Amino acid sequence: MHSWRHICPVETLCRVMQLSTRGYRSWRSRPMSRRARGDMKVLAHIREQYGLSLGSYGRPRMTMQPKEAGLNVGERRVGRLMRINGIKPIRTRKHKVTTNSNHRLGIAPNLLDGNFAADAPNRKWARDISYVWTAEGWLYLAVILDLHSCRVVGWAVSDRMKKDLAIRALDMAVNLLQPAEDYIFHSDRGSPYCAYDY
Repeated sequence: MHSWRHICPVETLCRVMQLSTRGYRSWRSRPMSRRARGDMKVLAHIREQYGLSLGSYGRPRMTMQPKEAGLNVGERRVGRLMRINGIKPIRTRKHKVTTNSNHRLGIAPNLLDGNFAADAPNRKWARDISYVWTAEGWLYLAVILDLHSCRVVGWAVSDRMKKDLAIRALDMAVNLLQPAEDYIFHSDRGSPYCAYDY
């Protein structure tokens, strides 16, 4: 009724809806309820996080931020506010595969065989390549971890996933820590790690 008041007189709308004009005026002058004020606070947090996440956060992640700010809010309430205000996560990028195991390059045996515990530093290293979507496209991150401390000992970034990305991360780790010759370096069987240069 309130949104139609500029098209048709309020008295006519009230008569059609079988409401009193006094009730309508009372509703308009009534102060906002405590729950509605709370919803406005939560909605402000949702809109802020939506902008910061570039529209990628859905209901579960959106619920965590107001909770961290001290607001008592659940997923259903956040979902309702997002739905009412047309806030939807943008799902434009699908999963990006970074491991290419379909190659004829040399594959080393699996020396770790699932035993990822290390009793001393620089005895066992593991690596992975991950990717992050940025405003300028995919950014690839190669990381090497020391399995004793779970500390990052080498890393490199690039806008392309090539063998030099993996080599730069390994060079950083070796130059930084200079491990013994009998340390184990574990990786998946992706083509950057099976290349001859690597």
